[in-house]
Amino acid sequence: MNTANQRVVRRFLDYLKVEKGLASLTVSAYASDLEQFAEFLEAKRRDLTAARRQDVRDFLSGLFSHSVKDRSVARKLSALRHFYKYLLLDRIIKQDPTLEIDSPKQWKVLPKSLAASEIDAMLESAGQAGDSKLSAALAQRDQTMLEVFYAGGMRVSEIINVKLEDLKLELGYILVRGKGDKERIVPIGKAAQERISAYLSDGREALLKGKISSMLFVQRGGGKLTRQWVWQMVKDASDSGRHASPNMLRHSCATHMVENGADLRTVQTILGHSDISTTQVYTHLALDRLKNVYQKHHPRAKAGKAAGR
Repeated sequence: MNTANQRVVRRFLDYLKVEKGLASLTVSAYASDLEQFAEFLEAKRRDLTAARRQDVRDFLSGLFSHSVKDRSVARKLSALRHFYKYLLLDRIIKQDPTLEIDSPKQWKVLPKSLAASEIDAMLESAGQAGDSKLSAALAQRDQTMLEVFYAGGMRVSEIINVKLEDLKLELGYILVRGKGDKERIVPIGKAAQERISAYLSDGREALLKGKISSMLFVQRGGGKLTRQWVWQMVKDASDSGRHASPNMLRHSCATHMVENGADLRTVQTILGHSDISTTQVYTHLALDRLKNVYQKHHPRAKAGKAAGR
């Protein structure tokens, strides 16, 4: 470590020994973790007191890429959090670079997603249309909601709050209000557009029964749908196979996009993640696809071809 980093780390370790009364082995572990992060920063010509949030993320990502176990990464992140909290309280820094950093387990665990065939099966079974006009309307509404869930990767709270004025079908997108009342544009494909158009013409009118509502998706009689009802609808639609949730449809949207070539920034924008780190759970899918494309198209990707030259 350089002199500036040594000085600030020494002050922190003294604080742990004297004021916190931590055991020498614990203090040594802190020292080792901070030294490793300091060396990482120094390679980028940056001191510990000038670390940024992205530096912390890059450091953790590097640990994962070198197959460091989750528990060890979690310990190092904990050490950094305590260190920067101390610096913040001591007014040595003004911003904590470890804030809003996900736990290591969240970085590595890819959310469960559904196969395209499972989504098709859910669309078929949703609502189980009966002979009556009302049954047909309910089925059409449920199928349309599932299609929009999958097309736009929307959250439950977002889909039940979509208003008619938010629809821009002729342009192929929906205006969505996400967390913190932030608005974003969510593109939807032809299949979702066609289902919404049919639902607006038939099912929705049958459900309203002459009443007026500004919401896209409504209960019979025009009432607003609840989050609990949507979760139950998705669960019921998947009863014949693997039980699904709205989150699985959302993650299926992201997974299938990445598998078919979408970059993480695009997925981040569509899903409404405020930070790219949330979208990074899909990184290995993007890398797998990149590897497959490389192996398929690069003339020296296959050993056999290279050896034959």
